[in-house]
Amino acid sequence: MTVESSTPAGGKKKAAASRPRKRAAARRPVRPKAEPAPEMVQLLTPEGERVEHPDYSLDIGHEEIRGLYRDMVLTRRFDAEATALQRQGELGLWPSLLGQEAAQIGSGRALRHDDYVFPTYREHGVAWCRGVDPALLLGMFRGVNHGGWDPTGNNFHLYTIVIGSQALHATGYAMGARMDGADIAVLAYFGDGASSQGDVAEAFTFAAVYQAPVVFFCQNNQWAISEPIERQTRVPLYQRAAGYGFPGVRVDGNDVLAVLAVTRAAAEHARTGQGPILVEAFTYRMGAHTTSDDPTRYRRKEDLEAWEAKDPILRLRRLMERENAADDAFFADLDAESDALAKRVREAIRTMPDPEAMAIFENVYADGHPLVDEERAQFAGYLASFADQHEEN
Repeated sequence: MTVESSTPAGGKKKAAASRPRKRAAARRPVRPKAEPAPEMVQLLTPEGERVEHPDYSLDIGHEEIRGLYRDMVLTRRFDAEATALQRQGELGLWPSLLGQEAAQIGSGRALRHDDYVFPTYREHGVAWCRGVDPALLLGMFRGVNHGGWDPTGNNFHLYTIVIGSQALHATGYAMGARMDGADIAVLAYFGDGASSQGDVAEAFTFAAVYQAPVVFFCQNNQWAISEPIERQTRVPLYQRAAGYGFPGVRVDGNDVLAVLAVTRAAAEHARTGQGPILVEAFTYRMGAHTTSDDPTRYRRKEDLEAWEAKDPILRLRRLMERENAADDAFFADLDAESDALAKRVREAIRTMPDPEAMAIFENVYADGHPLVDEERAQFAGYLASFADQHEEN
């Protein structure tokens, strides 16, 4: 078989289709041109000095600053206690929020009571702001319940383990709220790794088309377990929103004042019928992804040290000392409150009752199911066999 092709002179030549073609020279990958650093909203420098931003101002007094500091300190203490409990065998797993306290407390305190939150599994600080008892967060990680709290009591949905799915849940809820004429904002929390999931892309599409009053709050902590952010995206995450037709903003996730101001504005944007908005809180996960992870295998010590210098709690304390916003008695009382919280959590987890073994079969189907009935009978027989062996011995 042959094919014909024109020569430059207009004549024709014949080339065998089976003739091997010359291999193209290997090409070097084209690297993108260096772009300027993306704009990031910041109201408090790592040194604890206030700065102004033209689009986001914050009128905040010392009492509210002390409240934000207390929230972050108590959340970190609870988180550290939960990590210790897992190491002691009291929890099966624990996902730490170490380093992300400002992103969570700042956004959590920006919401109204009637707003609704859809978290991932790491939003312990947001749960604190919504009034969820910290001890209740531990039940699922101990394996004694499926959540531990009533979502309607605090407008705070149950933790979601499936990566990115809560973005769709939040979008659907927000679409319903819009149709009902409700004056609320819905917040969907997710991480930089979840931003690569199809569920999040679908949520962006639906939210944009239906002008859903949802704030997509991405905590970019630089790592999707061991996968760095540069392997997940070629552009800053907040810029992805423009491709779906709604605004995005990047905020310093270690600056609790900036997060508070940006989230307040984003929630108001959603409530007033302007549709969705994406907030990227640029922060860092100072601990492991979960207690089953070893970050020393993939993370540089120098990077960790650089981010420790930007610690959100230390940053706010420097501001408080600079402005004399708190005295020694405040910090001493907070230390005592932290110790009391840790003690209460320890006692709660160690006295938490285990569920009945047969409870696993309850509420699987509303009207029962033959297969579940069969499995229940088999498991009951299995448990009874241990009682028989005990009696024989």
